[in-house]
Amino acid sequence: MRLDDDDFSLFGLPQRQDQNRADIDACWKRLQTQVHPDRFASEGAAAQRLAMQWAVRVNEAHQRLRDPLKRAAYLCELRGAPLRSQENTRMPVAFLMEQMSWREALDDAPDAAAVQALDEQIAERERALLVEVQILLDQKHEPEAAAEQVRALMFLAKFRADIARRLDALDASSPL
Repeated sequence: MRLDDDDFSLFGLPQRQDQNRADIDACWKRLQTQVHPDRFASEGAAAQRLAMQWAVRVNEAHQRLRDPLKRAAYLCELRGAPLRSQENTRMPVAFLMEQMSWREALDDAPDAAAVQALDEQIAERERALLVEVQILLDQKHEPEAAAEQVRALMFLAKFRADIARRLDALDASSPL
């Protein structure tokens, strides 16, 4: 293991989107037991600092690999198609229209049930996009096209956070 290994190499996993969460978690636990700073307590400060660097590196890799959206973004970057989400906000017109429709539906939702139904619709769209991203990355080897879908998924994640806030507000305002 080297600190500069990519996350997949570090965890001993194939470099693909399709991963089993249990495998990722098992690799993380195994690595943590190897690099935990407490294991190096008797070896001095330098060894403990190095172990701390390793522990941080392993935790960061785990955070990226266990989340399908973060994993997809990371794979796009590894394959030469960084997202550049701050400067590249282009989206297909159809997706932009879909976004506007969802925003209006959220604004017009009369109650928690309507908001929850919208969330379920968005969650379904999210699942479909994740499948598409997996195909683009693992089968078609089209990281640029996958990066566009990952940017769409990032919007969906933000929108679902807005939905959650709206549900929280509705819950807070409802009588007990």
